[in-house]
Amino acid sequence: MNAKLRDELEPFFDESLQILDSGRVPIRVENEFLGAILAWERAPVLPIAKWFSPTLDPPRADQLTTEELHEVLWDIIQKLASRRIYLDFTDHLSDAQLYRLLVRDILPSHEKMVDLSTNCIYFNCAESDADADTWLRYYASEEERQGWMEETGEPLPPIEESPYPRKLPHGTR
Repeated sequence: MNAKLRDELEPFFDESLQILDSGRVPIRVENEFLGAILAWERAPVLPIAKWFSPTLDPPRADQLTTEELHEVLWDIIQKLASRRIYLDFTDHLSDAQLYRLLVRDILPSHEKMVDLSTNCIYFNCAESDADADTWLRYYASEEERQGWMEETGEPLPPIEESPYPRKLPHGTR
């Protein structure tokens, strides 16, 4: 198995394989590593919406009632989780805002479709670089808040309870 994996990886040989010292890890671990690299190399890059059959093509938010939007949103969230795609830090977004984020940014996002049980994709819906106020207000720990204040010299926003708490599916990191 090891020789077969190495032969199949030959066209992709680079420094990622040079770091593997086959004498220091069990052959099972080496084979898992080589199999993961091969899966990564062969995986197609597709918009996430096209990872599904049929392609995820949800209606525009303004075409849905509040109840319909909620149902379609949770259907999409469950489908994403079935492919190990998870959303982090969504509790500051209303259902309509999260729906628009999914449709506009996440479903069209081109990602490697690696089909390994250990491979997960996480989308940070409150990126600290893009929107420091939201991150600091709802998600940052006290240590992160203090570090940000020391680094930027700017005042901290008040800590607030998340307006839309959700229990979303979540993989293991």
